[in-house]
Amino acid sequence: MRKNAASYSGRMFSDRKWIIPFFASLLISVSLILTAMLGAPSSAGRGDQQLPFDIISFTRSEDSSGYFVESDSERSSNDSVVAKMEAPRFAYLISGTKGDSQRMMRTLEAVYHPRNQYILHLDLEAPPRERMELANSVKADPTFREVENVRVMSQSNLVTYKGPTMIACTLQAIAILLKESSEWDWFINLSASDYPLMTQDDLLHVFSNLSRDLNFIEHTRIAGSAWVVLTRSFVEYCIWGWDNLPRTMLMYYTNFVSSPEGYFHTVICNNEEFRRTAISHDLHYIAWDNPPKQHPRSLTMKDFDTMVASNAPFARKFPKDDPVLDKIDKELLGRTHRFPPGAWCVGSSGGGADPCSVHGNDTVFRPGPGTERLKELVRAHSKKQTSSTHNSSFQVLVSV
Repeated sequence: MRKNAASYSGRMFSDRKWIIPFFASLLISVSLILTAMLGAPSSAGRGDQQLPFDIISFTRSEDSSGYFVESDSERSSNDSVVAKMEAPRFAYLISGTKGDSQRMMRTLEAVYHPRNQYILHLDLEAPPRERMELANSVKADPTFREVENVRVMSQSNLVTYKGPTMIACTLQAIAILLKESSEWDWFINLSASDYPLMTQDDLLHVFSNLSRDLNFIEHTRIAGSAWVVLTRSFVEYCIWGWDNLPRTMLMYYTNFVSSPEGYFHTVICNNEEFRRTAISHDLHYIAWDNPPKQHPRSLTMKDFDTMVASNAPFARKFPKDDPVLDKIDKELLGRTHRFPPGAWCVGSSGGGADPCSVHGNDTVFRPGPGTERLKELVRAHSKKQTSSTHNSSFQVLVSV
């Protein structure tokens, strides 16, 4: 593959069939830079029983040579040399198509936390009325209005598996998120058929103790997963592309099917600065059809135990309103109202009231059972990563 790719790139601009991809990638790159600089239109949401978890505050973390900043035992003995670091924030893209608006709202509420940023995108297949209903639902939510961290993209993009449309839409959403907020640390993309298997307090708690330069991006020599958890510094590099590699790869993937399964992966594996920050896992549980293992099958009740045992914080794909989602809400998220209860929910739960209707300190987290599961997953894949960083197959997907 490397030999063919290298010889092909030598005649890239002499071959007429590259003219359209070149100008398409150029147009996308210019629009992304303008979006990051000037912003893009979006509609913003501005203006019972809880699980017995301990409440822990993470307003600081410590430096370490490992993936985890520091173990609990080390923390107690090193308090005098602790450097303050703000608790992390995530920036989510939740995407959908025609008929997905209600599923997107359910996923949004299941992964909501006031520290994070959220952007929702309904593609061009969705009618304008559905897009308006989604925007109105966001605007009508009192929490979203108060915190002002949920936006609906007013521009609908054509999204297909062919060419660069899927990755272009993702990059546009990232550009908006970069413009709208300077405080988030990791970008996470989900679809309407994704759902969390642990609370945001679990996720934020674990990531509070991770190095801020880790990228979770599952890849092989040929392709990878379209679902990623990427650092702000890496996606900024993809938008600005100061050494032209991201733009070159955007042009390259114009001719590919399902560009999100290769674009970020190829960029990160061919950049010396970011190459060794990649952990080959997408933090998702996905059950593939067998054979030929090309499409994810729908998850149901029979998959529940396997999902939990995977230790992944997310899973896909779920049928709309499948009963397994209710089971996840009850047994994994402790969700009885709009949002899974976190330490930020300080309202009364008496008389069936929603404790998340009152917003408290969002730097305090209430880690639950999902915390240990996610720690175990990260540790396991960190060890694999450490043993494979010198393997050339980790470094490139295509020769550039």
